[in-house]
Amino acid sequence: MIATWDPVRARAIIDDHCGLRGALLPALHALQTEFGYIDSEAIPMLASALNLSRAEVHGVISFYHEFRRTRPGRHVIKICVAEACQARGALSVVEDLKARLGLDLGETRADGAFTLEAVYCLGNCALGPAALVDERLHGRFHPSRLPLEEAE
Repeated sequence: MIATWDPVRARAIIDDHCGLRGALLPALHALQTEFGYIDSEAIPMLASALNLSRAEVHGVISFYHEFRRTRPGRHVIKICVAEACQARGALSVVEDLKARLGLDLGETRADGAFTLEAVYCLGNCALGPAALVDERLHGRFHPSRLPLEEAE
């Protein structure tokens, strides 16, 4: 379960990673694992602890698409939109998901139930369109097979 943002806990996580070589990425991953995203309060904490500028920390967070700046929904759906999945109908699946869930790519539904994200290859090209639903890989994915009762 993802914890609620806690600056004291975040400081402890950062402190646990300070001694590592190249500590920023491991610390960011640990923060996101704990809280589900990188809270804006973490940026100056990381910069200070790792002797980096806030711009350097922000640059790393914004460069890597896997890092989130806002809390994700309870269910995260990542749909592959790379060429192989597009050839197998991924873009129409995206449109169906957007309509069914009432949100756009990169958004989290207001009720906090879902986050919808585009990804560029899940390594399941032969079974496209591919999707990750709560970190579980699905091939030949279609929104009608969405295994979550909250979708309606």
